[in-house]
Amino acid sequence: MKRATSTLIGFIMVLSPLTRETTAGQTKDPLAFPGDSFTVETKMVKTAAGEKKVTFRAYLHIPYVANPVDKDYQSLNVSIPVEIDGKAVDAENAPILFDIGVGGYMSVRNAGGNPGGPGSGRGGPPNSSSVSSRSDLALAAGYVIVSPGCRGRDNKAADGTYYGKAPAAIVDLKAAVRYIRHNKGVMPGNVDRIVSVGCSAGGALSALLGASGNSPLYDAYLKEIGAADAADDIYASACYSPITDLEHADGAYEWMFGPIPARSGLVDQELSKQLKASYAEYQQSLNIKGKNNFGTLSADNYDKYLLQYYLVPSANKYLKELTDNARIAYLANNKWITWTDAGASFTFTDYVAHVGRMKNLPAFDDFNMKQPEPELFGNKTTAARHFTNFSLRQSTGDQHAEIDSELKTLVNMMNAMYFIRQNNRDCAVQWWLRNGTSDNHTSQTVMVNLATSLENMNRGVNAWVFWDGGHCADDDPEGLITWIGAVTGFSMHAEAGK
Repeated sequence: MKRATSTLIGFIMVLSPLTRETTAGQTKDPLAFPGDSFTVETKMVKTAAGEKKVTFRAYLHIPYVANPVDKDYQSLNVSIPVEIDGKAVDAENAPILFDIGVGGYMSVRNAGGNPGGPGSGRGGPPNSSSVSSRSDLALAAGYVIVSPGCRGRDNKAADGTYYGKAPAAIVDLKAAVRYIRHNKGVMPGNVDRIVSVGCSAGGALSALLGASGNSPLYDAYLKEIGAADAADDIYASACYSPITDLEHADGAYEWMFGPIPARSGLVDQELSKQLKASYAEYQQSLNIKGKNNFGTLSADNYDKYLLQYYLVPSANKYLKELTDNARIAYLANNKWITWTDAGASFTFTDYVAHVGRMKNLPAFDDFNMKQPEPELFGNKTTAARHFTNFSLRQSTGDQHAEIDSELKTLVNMMNAMYFIRQNNRDCAVQWWLRNGTSDNHTSQTVMVNLATSLENMNRGVNAWVFWDGGHCADDDPEGLITWIGAVTGFSMHAEAGK
């Protein structure tokens, strides 16, 4: 590794309104991008076409707010490619991949310029070892990579108080987006082509970042930490197995897995039926229209929709790509699938039995509050809180108990579907949504509701499920990179030819 100091020639500093320090008559912007402080690094990136040697500038541990609660988390890294396979590249107008490393709504620590959190699986395609991580593939495609740290439900101060409960994570990520926009023309990359990506809770935050652009609900929180006075909407959002729509996820889980035994046995079927009924009401209220005049998606027809547009097409792709012998062996072990010249066919009930149930009841707002989500909605002095009326009433025995209005607002602030239902005009225009068909962390309806709602809003949506893939499955990591180039109109070769 070689240390280098340089001034980025050709970039003009643009300063947004923000409190600035004054030293010896000169104005100092506390959120200026440190363009002359970087290391030059080289890495080999494995792509389907072979290895690429990428030389890039690495800017590490940059605070993205003026008044951080904890700069070890509220800081980011930036990687800017300058040379690929010996050829100079110009990243001035490149897409910016905003790589969210959150897992389980835990914090992502950036201290030492090494972001990553418990279970984050940063940027990696979990089911693929033949190519490099998504972020490295993006770097090799000439994109700028921003890797933000952020607070999470596990952050606890020395005095025992918590400082990363909801909505801290999304507030921090918005602040990081504002930092990028604040440094337009100083930091390379096209600020109008920011693309977020994450999986699991990170996928939910990516969806939330895409759906909630410029919402005033977060303004007070952003002002408190000294975020830049800039827009926080993004152009595109990529979400793998997003754990979102949390207040309705328990009902959706029972709709899909209710009669399937968990490892500990069959869950309380009466409570399961209550949650399933509440989900049916919610699903009807969404008034989402399926593809090709399918009609309004409901609890009664959603199984047919999933089979027709997601599950059977995925099974067909998977089975057709197998060799004849491998297909015969697979079908012999999965007799619930019928295979003919017309393709695969199976019932939704058999499919769900094949996947199996992972979580007990309730799947998210559990009565003992041991799941990540009740901890997400704790507060400064409380480790965890129920965030649904159903679990609050069951836990307290008070059938009239209601979560308070402050908590309800926080629940909305953590749900991409809330902003989509509000028809937020600054919702991202392009979406890449992926899940595994064997993911039993949440119901398949969660991602498909997100996809179909966005389609109803006339957003560009590229949604797919990987057959037999688990949570955060990614059988096509290079597909995302290609899609980003297509929807942003960026070509590394075209830029180099200017």
